[in-house]
Amino acid sequence: MSSTARRTAAEARPAPRISVIGTGYLGATHAAAMATLGMATVGYDTDPAKVEALALGKVPFHEPGLDVLLGEQVEAGRLSFTSSLEDAVAASDVHFICVGTPQLATSHGANLSYVESAVIAVAKALTHDALIVGKSTVPVGTAARLRELAAAHAPDGVSVELVWNPEFLREGKAVHDTLHPDRIVIGGAGPAAEATLRTVYAGPIAEGAPVITCDLPTAELVKVSANAFLATKISFINAIAGVCEAAGADVTVIADALGHDPRIGRAFLDAGLGFGGGCLPKDIRALMHRAGELGAHRAARLLQEVDEINMGQRERVVALATQACGGSVLNRRIGVLGAAFKPETDDVRDSPALNVAATLHLRGAQVTVYDPEAADAARRTFPTLGYATSPEEAVGGTDVVLLLTEWPRLVTADPSALAALTLTPRIVDGRGKLDAARWRAAGWEFRGLGRAA
Repeated sequence: MSSTARRTAAEARPAPRISVIGTGYLGATHAAAMATLGMATVGYDTDPAKVEALALGKVPFHEPGLDVLLGEQVEAGRLSFTSSLEDAVAASDVHFICVGTPQLATSHGANLSYVESAVIAVAKALTHDALIVGKSTVPVGTAARLRELAAAHAPDGVSVELVWNPEFLREGKAVHDTLHPDRIVIGGAGPAAEATLRTVYAGPIAEGAPVITCDLPTAELVKVSANAFLATKISFINAIAGVCEAAGADVTVIADALGHDPRIGRAFLDAGLGFGGGCLPKDIRALMHRAGELGAHRAARLLQEVDEINMGQRERVVALATQACGGSVLNRRIGVLGAAFKPETDDVRDSPALNVAATLHLRGAQVTVYDPEAADAARRTFPTLGYATSPEEAVGGTDVVLLLTEWPRLVTADPSALAALTLTPRIVDGRGKLDAARWRAAGWEFRGLGRAA
């Protein structure tokens, strides 16, 4: 069947009923998006409290626009949530696996127990022929094994197909990325499964989203390869920042100049504290681990260096803060602006900002943190730090201020007004986002990674 014929057939098919297994960050967003795209959708989770909150239209984390989208779909009756897997599976034709694959405690490998358990549980609960669609990020080779597990645990007489459809969400822009994806990857699908997923994604496809069909291993590698490339780009500019500091050059100008090259682009070329969060660090480590298992040692060595450069940036910012305090932070007051690993989220998993704040605290500094969305999550993670309810409160009476998450309201803050609140106006720009000339003109002693003192 030609691609045109497949598209025509997909458009003529009735909308499948959807279940989303796991309603964390990925699952809750995907469930709301599936309902928005017109499909009856049910989200399943083992946490009754989370299910109850979502059923009331309440999102238990910060993601711009998701609360409105989810609330609308719950109210319209297209989206529901349950803690009964059997009910979710019986009511659905397509089952999206959206559970986590965190890093193992004993290695850089991915913990696949959640995704394995989810696939087996769905297969056992099937009452009619179904399609299982993996969206979780997994090491290459996992999906083929999960396909065997699904077939082995499905009831007699029930046909089940497993395919892989990786997610490409950016925290802070997840709603847009789900409803208007820049690509849709479908791995390991036969003609019927591909037609079903083309029906699921008919809206984005009609908008022009390209569909990439491939085998299971390729689909598994697309997501982690994308993350590995972005991580490499970030670590590259941070490595160049080190050269700039040694040579007296300005990395921000270099990044701007590089960004004009269409082969490179400006995005992800801000020298600073580096990447964090629940995906990028663990995904590149899992790929590093799997590459080593497969004997692809050059890739493993490259990713090892990327990871080491990234982690080294945190210590570099600690060093700049220590330098600003005259060689020791003991009993110095430090204001930290930002706790989330990036703006527009309250996610503090592996947050470089919180890691730096905690390190300075352990070295004897009195650290006060402000973040417009992540303060509660940060307080649960590091309760011994001080927390402010405004930038002004965090900056007040400080010896040095650190910008560690580039929230727009922090980047555009009035340096003159903040300077008057400090003991000594010193700032370390840990994200390469501040206008050094503007802050210096307001009386600040300015330090940044890869920038002249």
